[in-house]
Amino acid sequence: MCLDKGYDSALMWEKLEEFGVTADVLSRREEAKLLKNNKRKRARRWVVERTHGWLNRWRAILVRWAKRPELHLAQLHFALSIICWRATGLLE
Repeated sequence: MCLDKGYDSALMWEKLEEFGVTADVLSRREEAKLLKNNKRKRARRWVVERTHGWLNRWRAILVRWAKRPELHLAQLHFALSIICWRATGLLE
């Protein structure tokens, strides 16, 4: 799991150990230094933030006009499928 320094606490480490998850907790400066030294390594963080940014472009999800949870889930699946389709480059 890739986390930033905001998650570096005793409680978080206990929970990660409880579930058997390996954490990669780096500050942005430390990660930038590692990436600078190794050109083949790519940044692994901010993928979630980027995806949330893409989802924020879908007003129906951002505002949540759907009253029923299954309709909201369907809109979410539709938006994510379009985002993945665009990311593959097959749309053009």
